[in-house]
Amino acid sequence: QVQLVESGGGLVQAGGSLGLSCAASGIILSINTMAWYRQAPGKQRELVAIITNLGSTNYADSVKGRFTISRDNAKNTVYLQMNSLKPEDTAVYYCNAKIDYFNYWGQGTQVTVSS
Repeated sequence: QVQLVESGGGLVQAGGSLGLSCAASGIILSINTMAWYRQAPGKQRELVAIITNLGSTNYADSVKGRFTISRDNAKNTVYLQMNSLKPEDTAVYYCNAKIDYFNYWGQGTQVTVSS
């Protein structure tokens, strides 16, 4: 059974940095895209950043220049480095991965940015 396990997150002051990681485990043949989404209270879940198996990336306009997504294919792990954090970045962050034609989600990790 494939699982995505996230780590990182927490509480940080505005302007600070945090890093998230998400490791896929289980029987895995191939991982296509890996991504981070977030959901703030009362809002819909939104795509933050996505990376293909070849390393191409795309970001939400709101995080461009501040967040960096990367992945380690040997470790089946995706990372999100978040710099210059703003209070509006506060949300539950979810890892997503397309593994062997199936879509998987992590359990979510809270990121809170205080002003």
